[in-house]
Amino acid sequence: MPYEAGQRLPAERASRLGHLDVLKSPLVAKLCESFEDPGMSGLRQPLADWERIPSGGAPLRKVFAVDGSLQVIANEIPPHKTLAFIKTALLRVDQVALQSIDRHMPHPYALRDLMADSALYHATVLPMRHVRVPGMTVYDAIRRAIFESVKDASLEGEPMETLKWLTYEKWGGQQRNLPPFECPHCGSGNATLLYDSESGPCPDCGKELLLTDMLGFHLEMAEEAAPDVVASAYMLIHETLLLFTGVRYFWEHKREVLADCLFLKDGPLAIRAQYSKLVAPIRRFLEAARTSGIEVCMAGQEKSGTFVDHLALIGPTAPEGALFVPGHDYIREEIQHRPVRGAPYGKDTNYGAKVFVKLSERHQMVLSIPTRIPSGAYLKDPCVSDLIGAPQIFATLPTLLSSQYEGGLFPIELAHNVASLSTYPSARVLAMFAEAHGA
Repeated sequence: MPYEAGQRLPAERASRLGHLDVLKSPLVAKLCESFEDPGMSGLRQPLADWERIPSGGAPLRKVFAVDGSLQVIANEIPPHKTLAFIKTALLRVDQVALQSIDRHMPHPYALRDLMADSALYHATVLPMRHVRVPGMTVYDAIRRAIFESVKDASLEGEPMETLKWLTYEKWGGQQRNLPPFECPHCGSGNATLLYDSESGPCPDCGKELLLTDMLGFHLEMAEEAAPDVVASAYMLIHETLLLFTGVRYFWEHKREVLADCLFLKDGPLAIRAQYSKLVAPIRRFLEAARTSGIEVCMAGQEKSGTFVDHLALIGPTAPEGALFVPGHDYIREEIQHRPVRGAPYGKDTNYGAKVFVKLSERHQMVLSIPTRIPSGAYLKDPCVSDLIGAPQIFATLPTLLSSQYEGGLFPIELAHNVASLSTYPSARVLAMFAEAHGA
């Protein structure tokens, strides 16, 4: 690895001739000669069990989409003070408004009018490294910033109410305390909060606990610095809270309307690592709603990653109007390429099953759709009939297709337009803002 540039001297440059020794190596030449490029037609085709897309459902008239964006801005001069700017957005559209938009070349004014009264967004900033907050370490400053951000007054604190609704399982009608978690102060595993509390004392050390501590952000932070993954985890959590804020509102006020709503998320329906504590209550809610006669129609769309790459491999030979729900063994062997040992895919992290969909020659996508969970057990090998609200979801998707991007869904595109923080010029603008405020 080369030396980095310092304040006085330039960076070390890689040799422009170093590759010659590699090219002259007999072993390298022998190995390269043995490689073949089979092309797409020569690759082994996995045995994907494609099925016809379920029919019989009516298109859902109300569509909600959520997306988020993140920019980590680091000062170029050591000690490289770093801030993370995060933005999330929730967009609501109805089928009548969508039909008025040209999917090939949407007019900017038409998009402006559509989003004027239908979009909510949240913005925050986290002090990641070498940024001083009076009286606090970076560790405590980020904990407090996350707590206050979830309580964002511009959204009237609704994401915090949704967090309490999920973690205390208020949808079930029974008062239950928070499950134990690790205290951010003393490390005790007995930390908990009383029902419906946003904060309270640790049972062991007596120091203040915040409800957001339950999620475990502090487990990845040091006293004076935090990795960028903390910011990306916060963005994912807030996207999830925004998505379920809509679900919660209708569940509490107009429960019958849920049957006519589709909730879309940019990205898979999954929460990983210690943050997956939200997955179990989400699964239990979706199953409780289903058994009560209300199917919450929800889907996440993946735009990149190994599952999207795999669809590019199996999609060309798939029939149109078909879908494929891969089981654990297929995902392990054909997509993850990992050994037999280990837990079933997504057992603790996913609240939606992967679904490969080919609507037409021009529209194929990777979705996550929640599944029924009999007796609370995880479905290792879900099938089409297990997908909650599948007929309604697949009746709605053709009305949401966009022609701007491969497999594009128009509501997700619109949510991205609201939430996006592009690398340029947004990153430069945010850097200038941070410099102006002394960060």
